[in-house]
Amino acid sequence: MDLQQKLDHLPSQPGVYLMKGRGGTVLYIGKAKMLSDRVRSYFQEGAQLTPRIQHLVSQVQDLECLVTATELEALILENNLIKKHRPRYNVVLRDDKNYPYLQLPLQDDYPRLEIVRRVKPDGALYYGPYVPTHALRETLRLLRRLFPLPNCNIVIDGTAERACIEFEIKRCLAPCTGHQSREDYREMMGQVRLFLEGKDNELLKVLRNRMEVEAARLNFEEAARLRDQVAHIERTLERQRITTTDFADLDVIATARGGEGLDFQVLFIRGGMMVGRKDFFMTGLGDSSEEDLYRAFIQQFYHKEGLVPPAVVAAVAPAESELLERWLSEKRGAAVHLTVPQRGKAAQLVQLAQENARVSLEEHLRLRQAGTAASQELQRILGLQRLPLRIEAFDISNMMGDQAVGSRVVWEDNRPKKSAYRKFKIRTIQGANDFGMMKEVLIRWYAWARTREEPLPDLIVIDGGKGQLSAALEAMRIVGITDRDIIGLAKEKGDKFERVFLPGATEAIVLEPASSATHLLQRIRDEAHRFAIAYHRKVRGRELVLSVLDEVEGIGEARKKALLKKFGSLDAIRRSSIEDLLSVPGMTRKRAEAVLQRLNANES
Repeated sequence: MDLQQKLDHLPSQPGVYLMKGRGGTVLYIGKAKMLSDRVRSYFQEGAQLTPRIQHLVSQVQDLECLVTATELEALILENNLIKKHRPRYNVVLRDDKNYPYLQLPLQDDYPRLEIVRRVKPDGALYYGPYVPTHALRETLRLLRRLFPLPNCNIVIDGTAERACIEFEIKRCLAPCTGHQSREDYREMMGQVRLFLEGKDNELLKVLRNRMEVEAARLNFEEAARLRDQVAHIERTLERQRITTTDFADLDVIATARGGEGLDFQVLFIRGGMMVGRKDFFMTGLGDSSEEDLYRAFIQQFYHKEGLVPPAVVAAVAPAESELLERWLSEKRGAAVHLTVPQRGKAAQLVQLAQENARVSLEEHLRLRQAGTAASQELQRILGLQRLPLRIEAFDISNMMGDQAVGSRVVWEDNRPKKSAYRKFKIRTIQGANDFGMMKEVLIRWYAWARTREEPLPDLIVIDGGKGQLSAALEAMRIVGITDRDIIGLAKEKGDKFERVFLPGATEAIVLEPASSATHLLQRIRDEAHRFAIAYHRKVRGRELVLSVLDEVEGIGEARKKALLKKFGSLDAIRRSSIEDLLSVPGMTRKRAEAVLQRLNANES
C-alpha cells in the first residue's frame, strides 16, 4: 500500500503515527486525538506548515499508525516510541543518566539512607533527585551534622562487641552495640524523614518535647545534646529554606533561547530546599513554538524521571496542559498541579530558573564557539575535507589478545555524546592482532549504521599508527564509505609530541602541544581509551568470576550467572554473608558455604 492509500484509510481514533523516510527510518513520531484529521493536515494542499515541518513532510515515504483506546494512552505510547527510535524531527532529550536519590527503607529494622539511581515500588521512601551529585553529598553531610547517623557499612543488629570512634566523638549513638535501642533509632530516622520532607515545625516540636522529657528525668547530658541539635537545625533551616510556596516539593521549569541554542533549566525543590538543578542544551529546533517545546520536554523528562512532585511550575504553559497534568497525576498516583505562576514565591522561582537558563545557555554557546575554533584549526592543520564538528574515535583493549574489546566514542559540539557510545566484544580475531580487531569493529559498526541511516561523522579518529589506519581504511572500503576523513593518532614511547597519520602520507604530522586542535584530539582519544579499558576490565572480571566459581562443586552455569548478576565481582561475593548468598535464586546453604570457603581460600 503506497503513502496516498494509507492517507485515504486512516483510522478515526486516538493513537500514534510514525512518519518514515528512506529505508524505513523513523523521522517523526506524534500522537493525535483523531489520527485521520491530524495526519492528513500535514499533507493537505495549502497547509500552513513551518519550514521545518515542510522539510519533514517532503521526506516522508511511509506511514505507520498505532491505535489506542484513549488520548492518554496515546501520550504514553508516544513517549515510549520516541525514547526507542529517537527521531531526528522530534525534540529528543539526550541525557540518559539516572539521577541520584536518597532511599530510606522503612521496612528494615534499622533503616539507613542509601544512595540509589533507580526508584522501585519496594515500599521504601525516596528523596530527590539530587543533581548534580555534589548536591547529594552536601545533603548527606548536612544530615550527619544534624543527626547522629551511623556512617559505616556493618550490619546493625545490636550485637557488636564494641563501638567505633564515631561513638566516642558523639557522631553516632552506636545502635550496632545496642547502646541506641531499635525504638530510639527508628525515632531518629523519623526525625530525618521530617527534615527531608520540609516538616520543620513538626520536627522542632518533637525534639523540644524530647528535650523536656530528658530534663525531667534529670538526664541533663542528653537534654543538652537535644538543645544543641534544635539550635543547629533552626540555624540550618534559616539558611537553607528558600521557598514558602504551598508545595514543599515542586519542580520549576524555564528556558532561555538565543543564537542557535535553547537551554531548559529545571530546579528541584524538595522539603522547601533547592536540592539541585539540571540544564538541557538543545540545537536545531528551528521554528518550534515555545508551547510545543515545553510539552515535548515535560513529556520526555517525566517519562524518564522516577519521581514526580505534587507541583510542576513552568514559565510557559505547554501545549495540551490538561492532558499532561492528567498523565503526571497518573504517573505519581496522586494529584499533580501544572501551573504558570504570575506572582508570589513560585513566580520568583521561575525567574530564578530563567536566570540560570540564561547563564547556562551563554556557557554552552561559548564552549560551542570554542569547539568550532578548535575544529577549524584542526581542519586547517590536517587539510580535512569537512569541518570536524562530529568526531568518532575507536580504540582496542586486550591483554595479549585475551578478552579483546573495542570502543567507539562520539564528540559533538565540543563535548562527549555519551548516549552514542558503543562497545564491542571482538568475535572473529584470535590472538594479539590489533589491526584485525580494529578492522572488525569498524566493519560491524558502519555496516549497521548504513542500514539505519545513522549520521556519519565528519572525522574518524583511530587510536594507533600506520597499521591501525590501514586496517581502518580497508574496513571503510568494504562497507562502501570512502568520503570521510580518517586519521591515526599515536605517540611514540618517550615522545613528547602527538603524531597524526594521514592516508597516503609517508610522514606523520607532529602536533604542537599547546594547540587547541591537539587538546581536542587528545581529549577524544583519551576518552575512547578510558571507555575501552573500563569495558575490558568488566569483561575480564566477569571471566574471572566464572573461572573461579567453576571450581566449586555444585555451582553450574545457572548459579554462576545468578551470582554474577547479583554481586558483580568476586570481592563482592567474598564480602557477602551466607544469608546474602541465599537470596540468589537456586542457592542452598551448603552451596553458599562452599562458595565462601573457596573464595576465602583463593584470597589466602
